[in-house]
Amino acid sequence: MINHPGRGPSEHAIRDQVVAAATEHFGHYGYEKTTVSDLAKAIGFSKAYIYKFFDSKQAIGEQICSNRLSMIMDIVNAAIADAATASEKMRQMLKALTRSGSDLFFHDRKLYDIAAVAARDRWPSAALHEERLRQLIENIILEGRAAGEFERKTPLDEATLAVFMVMRPYISPVQLQYNLDTAESAAVLLSSLILRSLSP
Repeated sequence: MINHPGRGPSEHAIRDQVVAAATEHFGHYGYEKTTVSDLAKAIGFSKAYIYKFFDSKQAIGEQICSNRLSMIMDIVNAAIADAATASEKMRQMLKALTRSGSDLFFHDRKLYDIAAVAARDRWPSAALHEERLRQLIENIILEGRAAGEFERKTPLDEATLAVFMVMRPYISPVQLQYNLDTAESAAVLLSSLILRSLSP
């Protein structure tokens, strides 16, 4: 949207402003304890004005969650970019996922709670993140099969889902919070287990 003089900030700029303020507010007070009225006061907008841009508190949380999950996927993609083999990509992916999830938990505890609510309540951003991870796992398995690193007998969808399910306690925000103390060693041990199961 073009910003015309005299018309005020663009809709995109206002949405970004609301998301930035909400990220800070949720980060301080928590998602579930904050109302749209609280946000409106904190931002200096009326509640009705916020509702012009977001139809609910969840829609604001959804945008924050989507931003955070995109950051995690960027970290994962950067981690596997230089891996020479599919096996190394699998190792680096799990390591990056557990590390980035743990970092979010420890450094942004209140924002981690949004991710947990999103996963628990199956928000579209959480479902899309899981789908992206499954697609990434499938691509790595296909690459490994093409290179002769991985077996080809197990149906691809079955192998992909099995790998995802093994990783889930360390990548799902709802489950990771209970597995933080073992996350670092799990990334190493589980990737070894996964790779043994995929070997020809």
